[in-house]
Amino acid sequence: MVFEHGIGGSQDLPISIPLALAGGAAALAVSFVVLVLAWRHPRFDAATQGHPLPAPLARAVDSGALRTVMRVVGLLFTAYVAWAAVAGPDNGANPTFGVVYVILWVGIVPASLLLGPFYKAVNPVRSVHWLMSRVSGGDPSEGVFRLPERVGLWPAALGLLAFVWMELVSPDATFLWTIRFWFAAYFAIVLVGAAVFGDRWIATADPFEVFSTLVSRLSPWGRRGDGTLVVRSPLRNLDGTPPQAGLTATVGVLVGSTAWDSFQDSLAWQRFSAGLDVDGVPLDTVGLVTLCLLVGGLFALATTLMTPVPGVERRAMPNLFAHSMIPIVVGYMTAHYLSYFVEVGQQTLIFLSDPLVDGSDHLGTADLQVSYWLSLHPTFLANVKVLSIVGGHVLGVVAAHDRAMRLLPRRHQLTGQLPLLAVMVTYTIGGLYLLLTV
Repeated sequence: MVFEHGIGGSQDLPISIPLALAGGAAALAVSFVVLVLAWRHPRFDAATQGHPLPAPLARAVDSGALRTVMRVVGLLFTAYVAWAAVAGPDNGANPTFGVVYVILWVGIVPASLLLGPFYKAVNPVRSVHWLMSRVSGGDPSEGVFRLPERVGLWPAALGLLAFVWMELVSPDATFLWTIRFWFAAYFAIVLVGAAVFGDRWIATADPFEVFSTLVSRLSPWGRRGDGTLVVRSPLRNLDGTPPQAGLTATVGVLVGSTAWDSFQDSLAWQRFSAGLDVDGVPLDTVGLVTLCLLVGGLFALATTLMTPVPGVERRAMPNLFAHSMIPIVVGYMTAHYLSYFVEVGQQTLIFLSDPLVDGSDHLGTADLQVSYWLSLHPTFLANVKVLSIVGGHVLGVVAAHDRAMRLLPRRHQLTGQLPLLAVMVTYTIGGLYLLLTV
């Protein structure tokens, strides 16, 4: 098992590449034309829209008892995996690799889509900070200093970049010492920051919590401006994404790193890197960072070129539109890691029953068999992956168009969106090309 990369490529996706590329670009263009003709006014307002959940269900979701249960579950699972990471053997049968690279990194997406900001509820760092505050008699939300607004999600963007570097670039990604060191640093940085700035630091600096919270904006569960728990369409929920500093950088890292996972295996990159007398790690680091900057930079350029309504600064436009990249993140993650998550995820569940690889069966899953149904149905897999990328971009265009109806002057509502549409078409073609040719 190779835990640091997704599996799949052109060899298992029997679909016409020119047809897929043309179809993806056409889908975005047609969607945009339909929106321009039929969507003349903003329709999304997360602060007021949504159907309230039944009172008993809302009380149960917001109850202290459920929060306690989720904290305990998160701490127990973390302790179980830490046991495997510290005491287990350093080989592929240790479940630590699958938990980190499959269940945590990829599993955040389906869990957050189905359940909302799931990681926040089980976040072991948040739970430890809460326990430490209770013991010391302090308030978890209070720190020594107030976190400046300009910090935003920049710490999370750097944390995500550090994680994907470990996963995709580090030659030691499949050694336990690397994972131990990375997560020790992660716990230390987030906990110390929470002690200094309060638990708001966790919400802006924990890369996994931020990732989960952003993806949960596409779930049907949300809150109105008055805090009421509601169910509503995912796009209405997406409208409530706060335009924080660093949001564009965060989604740029998420999209760019997924694209890099494919691009680094491409023939073009292999030929280019082979012709340079440069060590692979620095070169791959530059490639990863460059691709993330390119994704975020193109989006920032396209949105900065828009002319906003009076009272809205042009430099604020990228973060005001960055929520439209979240469906693209989900689409890329689904297309790139679907078979990886399903198949290696099953193997991880089997390995979890024997954390020390000594023949134990603590969870009763050691005798389960992995189903490779997806890999054995390549046409179905190909269609799902292509639809994930195209569908993510179409939803992104819808979200961006609705925001444009609110933020652009009437005379610029059509022409102002064209640069962003061009960027999204570029993303679509690039994503499909990497998916189908690598």
